[in-house]
Amino acid sequence: MTRPHAPESVLLRGRDGAIEALIDTPDTVRGIALVCHPHPLFGGTNTNKIVHTLARTLRELGYAVVRPNFRGVGKSEGEHDHGNAETEDMLSVIAWMQSRWGTLPLALGGFSFGAYVQTRVAARLADGMTPAQRIVLVGTAAGEVSGARSYTTGPVPKDTLIIHGEADETVSLANVLDWARPQNLPVVVVPGADHFFHARLTLIRDIITRNWAPL
Repeated sequence: MTRPHAPESVLLRGRDGAIEALIDTPDTVRGIALVCHPHPLFGGTNTNKIVHTLARTLRELGYAVVRPNFRGVGKSEGEHDHGNAETEDMLSVIAWMQSRWGTLPLALGGFSFGAYVQTRVAARLADGMTPAQRIVLVGTAAGEVSGARSYTTGPVPKDTLIIHGEADETVSLANVLDWARPQNLPVVVVPGADHFFHARLTLIRDIITRNWAPL
């Protein structure tokens, strides 16, 4: 079995300065993927365990995976903007990815606030020339969530893979079902899982692997 490459650390250029990112690459790159982390004001970083699980799983599926730190986290510059400027930053990262690897199939992945941002990124890409081929969202921030936050989360493509914990204490399962219901969007519910999928991270990997079309 081939030993995974160590993540590459880079500083990219965003609208308001540097964007720090980690890159996970397979031996043969057949696609590119952007993975976004949870809320930066509540400790979210690109080394979060669910973000790492998403990145590792997508790398094993043949994607070069970029997982940036949102503005204000680590070496990323700029101030938190509730998903607005973050969306612009992620579009800049995708442009850089395409300059490095070309127009390979694009996947988006996100956890919690990062999933919310990816719904915005996907909507912007859908209006352009290079829509995302696949999307996976875990613990998607929708509606009223803990910490006195509220999200008006937009629709996503019908083949988006939505994974949520039954016992999520940050974003209730009811919130996500209310968001998904008008879209006729299936939700994969992991019984007993909390927001951070403690002791259930391997289930995220298994669900993605079973539901992902090969590149």
